[in-house]
Amino acid sequence: MDFLKMMKQAKQMQEQMGSLQEQIVEIEAEGTSGGGLVSLRLNGKGELKSLKIDPSLLKEEEGEILEDLIIAAHTDGRVKIDQAIQDKTQELMGGLGLPAGMKLPF
Repeated sequence: MDFLKMMKQAKQMQEQMGSLQEQIVEIEAEGTSGGGLVSLRLNGKGELKSLKIDPSLLKEEEGEILEDLIIAAHTDGRVKIDQAIQDKTQELMGGLGLPAGMKLPF
């Protein structure tokens, strides 16, 4: 009897994982740095969707600063995407009764 219950839960988990993977692609987050001088949008796969740079940074002597700000904005966006994926995973998988601390492959 427990085996049948486990198989049913496994099938349910597999279906929800497929749904989760589709939803992850739809997640977007904005990363910013330099007090908003650089902003960008990432999707759930971490792909860069847009980039905005304040014109004041488009000076030759500001190149290194601009590079650092783009990297910082990307990191900020990636952290937000990771948190959104974790939240979505917990939301979808919460009812399955998985053991506490079990990591899913994302």
